[in-house]
Amino acid sequence: MLIARKLSALKLKPILSLRFVSPLQRSQLFSSPFCSNPRILCPLPSAIPLPLSPSSSSQPFSSKPIPPESPLLTRDGNYSEATSRFSLVCPGCGVHMQDTNPKHPGFFVKPSRKDSNYRLLTHLVPVDDESECPDLLKRGLVMEPEHQKSEENVNEKAQKPTVCSRCHSLRHYGKVKDPALENLLPDFDFDHTIGRRLASTTGTRSVVLLVVDAADFDGSFPKKVAKLVSATIEDNSTAWKQGKSGNVPRVVLVVTKIDLLPSSVSPTRFEHWVRQRARDGGINKITSLHMVSAVRDWGLKSLVEDVIDLVGPRGNVWAVGAQNAGKSTLINSIGKHVGGKITQLTEAPVPGTTLGIIRVEGMFPGQAKLFDTPGLLNPRQITTRLTREEQKLVHISKELKPRTYRIKAGHTIHVAGLMRLDVEETSVDTIYVTVWASPYLPLHMGKTENASKILEDHFGNQLQPPIGKDRVAELGKWVRREFHVCGSSWDSSCMDAAAAGLGWFAIGLKGEAVLSIWTYEGIKVVLRSSVIPDRSNFFEDAGFTVSKIVSKADQAANKSLDQSERKKKKGDSKVHLLAETSTSKARSECDSA
Repeated sequence: MLIARKLSALKLKPILSLRFVSPLQRSQLFSSPFCSNPRILCPLPSAIPLPLSPSSSSQPFSSKPIPPESPLLTRDGNYSEATSRFSLVCPGCGVHMQDTNPKHPGFFVKPSRKDSNYRLLTHLVPVDDESECPDLLKRGLVMEPEHQKSEENVNEKAQKPTVCSRCHSLRHYGKVKDPALENLLPDFDFDHTIGRRLASTTGTRSVVLLVVDAADFDGSFPKKVAKLVSATIEDNSTAWKQGKSGNVPRVVLVVTKIDLLPSSVSPTRFEHWVRQRARDGGINKITSLHMVSAVRDWGLKSLVEDVIDLVGPRGNVWAVGAQNAGKSTLINSIGKHVGGKITQLTEAPVPGTTLGIIRVEGMFPGQAKLFDTPGLLNPRQITTRLTREEQKLVHISKELKPRTYRIKAGHTIHVAGLMRLDVEETSVDTIYVTVWASPYLPLHMGKTENASKILEDHFGNQLQPPIGKDRVAELGKWVRREFHVCGSSWDSSCMDAAAAGLGWFAIGLKGEAVLSIWTYEGIKVVLRSSVIPDRSNFFEDAGFTVSKIVSKADQAANKSLDQSERKKKKGDSKVHLLAETSTSKARSECDSA
């Protein structure tokens, strides 16, 4: 034992490997001339291999831990520090990366190794060997000496992180490189991956950032998570009051993308509306509420200060929300706000950008950690059934603008080929209906008796999405839902009829009405109090209201057509002029002859 203490770790390797040698081989080994005293353990020469017994392990002894074989098709990301040391995780989406099979999720291309001096431009060949030419001109450069690149300036530039091919395509091209790979990923099991950790009575303090989209509150509100966290708070609070171990999670409701709402919306009224909808969604206790805009940095300072106070020096912060609710964009903005410590999370207007749990350390003081989780899938959102091109038309990226109709009973309003409202009965002559949706969606207002003909003739063409006639049948069956509404003012909207992932109709009337909402089967439609009571003072005309994207495309097509016709006419006139010139020249030659 005393001799072993004096030996280094490298010398102890062959000694410890004797554990795997059989007794017969050990006795033969000690009797060899390489070890004269069998009672003293001597290091063996590396040239003599040690045969292992059949019962021993076939793996050679090593001081390095053997990494566990972690499957690629998981959504756990780098939550566990033990597994993340051995498996490379994409810093953009959290998927386990691999460089062997491009047909599997997480594929990436290893960046080529470059010489450390390649930025110094020493590899350039001089363009002239004349002695009177300056050295900069020989290199093909014209720059001032003080602006020359040095090794220190080159090395100071931070290296870009290596991401998977999916994140690279989303960042540079705005689309998924191979949509077929999305089906290979397993569904994200929130209860198994995160729910059991939140519901645990022991461990570090948990703060849940419940991220909800302001423009699609009911469609992006995670009711299942809200009910789970509320039940955990109630159970653990009871245990804590009884003197038992009870880790009570803190819920911070974060309403993102408030820059998409009109500036006329009252913050106080909107906060009251949000709290009411959150209680209806299943949250019994909200620790704090923040309304932020990650694009314009609204409300980030107060949010960060509040989270730092709640999480403590060693707590965990979980960012949870529906797909495309803006979690990754919010975390990137928080990182820039606290000192630029994280800017690698992939941002894209594509549902389900984050694939695995991404652990972010160093953003909050102490050992507090922030976890970005995959977006929760809501199958009742209409965006889950749309293609990437159709989602771009539905996605709201600018401030909402009202489009108001003043209509009577027996009339219908279509929002693209995705939803329609029928005014069946009213106690008054007219009602006001304001459409709040993406400006790229075309609208149509006409008589209800012609609605079936509109569906057959214009869905997939003038009313897009769906894009194409074939997509109409793929989206499912067209179903009807009936609502009874009543209002007390003509000047503002009193009720909303909202479709998850699409938008809503705001109804304004002084009386009662029976309305029907038509959309595809399985899409969530709710009747709620109006979130934006204001309506436009300018009313839309009957018939088709062409969307901006269609009008721009038509203008571009007409412009290119006009240019081609002008070029053709110009070319014809040149040919005609050349013909006349040649004819007159021939005539003059004949006359001179």
